[in-house]
This record gives sequence, structure tokens and C-alpha cells, in this order.
Amino acid sequence: MIKQQLTYFQAQQYFQKLVSSRGGEPPAVTELLLGITGWTPIELLRQQRELLPLSQQQQLEGMIQRYLTGWPVQYLLGHAAFFGHDFLVDPTVLIPRPETEELVEWVLADFSQQTMLKVADIGTGSGAIGISLKLERPNWQLLLTDLSPAALQTAQKNADRLQAKISAVSGDLLAPLTGKYDVIVSNPPYIAADERSLMDRSVLEHEPAVALFAAENGLQIYRRLAEQLADKLTATGSLYLEIGFRQAAAVKKIFQSRFPMAQVSSKKDIAGKDRMVRVRFTGR
Repeated sequence: MIKQQLTYFQAQQYFQKLVSSRGGEPPAVTELLLGITGWTPIELLRQQRELLPLSQQQQLEGMIQRYLTGWPVQYLLGHAAFFGHDFLVDPTVLIPRPETEELVEWVLADFSQQTMLKVADIGTGSGAIGISLKLERPNWQLLLTDLSPAALQTAQKNADRLQAKISAVSGDLLAPLTGKYDVIVSNPPYIAADERSLMDRSVLEHEPAVALFAAENGLQIYRRLAEQLADKLTATGSLYLEIGFRQAAAVKKIFQSRFPMAQVSSKKDIAGKDRMVRVRFTGR
């Protein structure tokens, strides 16, 4: 434990050097410090020469030690940024990723003129997708579902904090849906078991495995969704899915085989990888 009181600048320098020497990412120190203080980067810059209160210094040191054992910064702070909003996160839910924002953008772009839609976010986790859609389109009716009651509780907390009026129901995939929906969107588990070696230690040790891995080479949930979809979408409804970067062909085949009259397409993310699939019906 550091015995002397440091300035904000000295604390950043000290802990960044420590983190770097232990194989961590130095920017994590600044992110944690901003989270502890509640400041913007500019505010932190203005306070560089001021002494860091001992209570904050001890808090930062404790967080750094946990970070070095593999804990994600977002779990340490208890929140993560997504689509311009701050979402509560904990180990019962996945940390929302920037690439998932592109799935939200695709839905919003496709329905930029529709003021009234019935939308379901399946396997919502923190609620990031469904709540973001609701905040952008307040008149849309949003249902959030998840198999995990604990995850759904976190989603409801986020909805309350962000003043998003949604409904939340616990259940497996499309089972909780009553009636037909215009849009169903999901970021389901899609990682194959043999891909564990490619993943970060922090993800494997701290994020919920049930939200990450799927059987049948990561395709099981897509197949189950295809089996359940017919009675849950309107005649002109659409399904939007996040997928693994090597799964586009396989996921498209699943839905093309099940719904030969539907328009099934994939979309690349900002990195140029196929990371999304849309199944659009034009009347049945």
C-alpha cells in the first residue's frame, strides 16, 4: 500500500507504470480514476497538481489490484457506456460492446419513419439494446426478456434510471412473447466452446458463460430462434441478430432454409466484418 499522498498526476503515473509492468492497459488507470471522481477528462487535467484524497487513493489502489487479477474495468466501476447512455453492469450481465451499437443503429435506420412499433429485445442482459431503442423512439413499445431473473433485474434498474418505459419478462427466448411483434432483436450467445482459447481471460473468468457460449459450434440459439419465429413476427416483421464474425454464412443458411420467402441479409461492422444478420418478411 502506498503510504504517501499523491497528486492526481503522480497517481496516474505511478499506477500506469505498475499496470504496464504487469501486462495491463495503462488507459484503464485513467478510466478508473475518472469513474471514482466522476470527472470528465478535462476536469481531471485541471486537477493534475492537486492532492488525491487518501480515501480515493486507497479506492483506486484497490481497484487497480483487482484489475490486475483480471476484473474488467466496467465491473469494478459498476457501469458501462453504450449508445450515449450509462448502463449499470455486474457479473450477471455481459458488458455491452461498441459493435452492438451498430445493431441498434441498423434497426433505427430501417424504421426511421415508423412512430409506432412493437419491439422485443431477446436475451436483453443489461437492457442496453432495448432501452437504447426506446430512448431513441419513445413511442415504440419495448419488451425486454431474459432467461436470467438477475439479469432482468439489472435491465429494469437501467430502464428506471434512464426513464425508459419498457416491459420486462423472464423466460427462454421467444416463449415470453404474446401476440406478434414488428421487430425482434437479439444479441444471443454465439461463441463455440472451442473458441475459448481466443478469448480474453477477463471475459472467461468474470462475464456470464450462459450469455457467451452456445452449443452446435455456437449456432444452437439461432436454430432455436428459427424454429420459434413464425408465430412471433407480423407478416411484414423483421428479426435482427448479432453474430460471430465467422458465422454469417451459417446463420443466413439457417433462416433461408426455414423461411425461403424471407429476405435474409448480413451487414458488416465498422471493422469490415460480417457481424449482423437481418431476416425481413414481406408478407406471408
